[in-house]
Amino acid sequence: QVQLVESGGGSVQAGGSLRLSCAASGIIFSINAMGWYRQAPGKQRDLVAAITSGGSTTYADSVKGRFTISRGNAKNTVYLQMNSLKPEDTAVYSCNADFWGRAGRDTTWGQGTQVTVSS
Repeated sequence: QVQLVESGGGSVQAGGSLRLSCAASGIIFSINAMGWYRQAPGKQRDLVAAITSGGSTTYADSVKGRFTISRGNAKNTVYLQMNSLKPEDTAVYSCNADFWGRAGRDTTWGQGTQVTVSS
């Protein structure tokens, strides 16, 4: 069973920074892409940033220039560096992995980590 373990959430004042980490474990043959999504209360879950196995990145317009997604040396780890945080960045941030495992191509989610930005 593939699991994603997230860490790094917390509370910060506007203008501050946080770094989220997500590590995948289990039987993984290869990872196609990993990404971060967020869901604020009463809103749908939206993509924040994603990175492919080839290193291509995608960002939501609202975080471009402030957030940076990167992979760790182990390739099964992804980070989200969040700078210049705004109150509207407050949400539960969840990690997602698109991978090839024993059952073929699959996707899985982390448990989510709360990010709270106060003004």
